[in-house]
Amino acid sequence: MKGKGVIAVLLLCAFILTGCASIVGKDMFPLTINSTPEGATVSIKDESGMKVYTGITPATVALAAGEAYFHAKTYNITLSKEGYMDQHIQVKATLSGWYFGNILFGGLIGMLIVDPITGKMWKLKTNVWGELTPEAQQGASNQTERTLKIVTLDQVPQHMRKHLVSLN
Repeated sequence: MKGKGVIAVLLLCAFILTGCASIVGKDMFPLTINSTPEGATVSIKDESGMKVYTGITPATVALAAGEAYFHAKTYNITLSKEGYMDQHIQVKATLSGWYFGNILFGGLIGMLIVDPITGKMWKLKTNVWGELTPEAQQGASNQTERTLKIVTLDQVPQHMRKHLVSLN
């Protein structure tokens, strides 16, 4: 009976001293990068400007979602192909839903120590799609015909975001 009590206490301590996201979350995420047309050169840099990957689309690369204490990773992806304009896409880690499991399971230790240190409190999107515009078409479309291009917010360059209008 004493042995079962010791095991129960050890399991309870292990349960209390771990973070929820650290138990079920991941710290590395496979990011699949596609482009139209295929065969574009992919260059990924982290927020410090350090190149972490170079390849050709389609490509899949494992990226860390977090580093250091309470620090989400941000990646800047450049897609380029001869005859096409470069496209820049930013991928930023967001808070994982598993992090809030600490309210029930990991407590303050999981929420303030374990998950932030392991980086498992963050998650990354898993797919990026770039649509490259031919250089010749870009000049022609500005002069003769207008086209509609639908993109996600993270694909809109920072300097153009101030011109966006919210539709409700």
